[in-house]
Amino acid sequence: MRKQRKGVTRALKRAGQALVIGAALCAVIPVARALDTQDIIVEWTPEGKALAEQRVATMKFKEEMVLVPAGEFIMGSDKKVDRVAYRSELPQRRVYLDAYEIDKYEVTNLHYLKYILATGKLPQLDWRYDGGNFQESMANHPIMHVSWYDADNYCRWAGKRLPTEAEWEKAARGDDGRLNPWGNQSAGLSRANFGRTGLSGPVRDRPERLLMYPPLISVDKYDNAVSPYGLYQTLGNVSEWVNDWYDQDYYKTAPNRNPQGPETGTQKAFRGGGWMDSTTTMRVAMRNGTDPTTKINWMGFRCARDVKENVETKVSLVKE
Repeated sequence: MRKQRKGVTRALKRAGQALVIGAALCAVIPVARALDTQDIIVEWTPEGKALAEQRVATMKFKEEMVLVPAGEFIMGSDKKVDRVAYRSELPQRRVYLDAYEIDKYEVTNLHYLKYILATGKLPQLDWRYDGGNFQESMANHPIMHVSWYDADNYCRWAGKRLPTEAEWEKAARGDDGRLNPWGNQSAGLSRANFGRTGLSGPVRDRPERLLMYPPLISVDKYDNAVSPYGLYQTLGNVSEWVNDWYDQDYYKTAPNRNPQGPETGTQKAFRGGGWMDSTTTMRVAMRNGTDPTTKINWMGFRCARDVKENVETKVSLVKE
């Protein structure tokens, strides 16, 4: 009899646990649906659009570009020097690039807001404050949730273009083959925004948003980690779209002068580690690719542009 009672008690406990778990799952489902960014459409309110226009007219933009002079640099990885190098980074070789300019900082929410207003597009899905705006503390955070096509269109609108993989890497590491922008020391939290959980950010309205807005920082942080040419945050914060199609074996046949990437492909390349990356991926030679329609909260971009001969001459005269 006691055994039967114990059996009944256990069965009731299991049933109770099942009910609790079921109730918890039911409670989580609406949150999970809220996290589906594909279903989120943000629209301007009249007041929100007026505020956005005011911001573009009055807030300071970080517009600086830096010149990367023509010449050779060491591209890719040498397994003898960098033991964690991946197949896609091999072989290491010397590559010549014509001179070009590249953004000193990643494209920010404020930059992208100007583009959105100029082209009549809807606000970004992260801009859900004050009728379609980002919080003021987010103004100089890198733009995210942009596809390769979004990034390409923005750069073209701005009179620029996406950098090639080779241009991005030279600007990030200089010409001497260093492993990181600052030298051969591993990335640490004092030099880059990486290894984060994603459970923070300037979000105050709904708890589930904490999983969508990651712990990004302003694009001008980490003065101690700029590249030899003065670029900020080529590692950490967000990874960056570049122009090339991605092929992990491209380096085996790539030209050594102004490589443009494969002629065709299914994935677009991106460079630089993001806020959630680990130490092994926080290296300037690290490369990867993904579907160009991908929009995610750890991917942004910066732009580049060709250098006209007269601009290059002026810069060289100033240096002399």
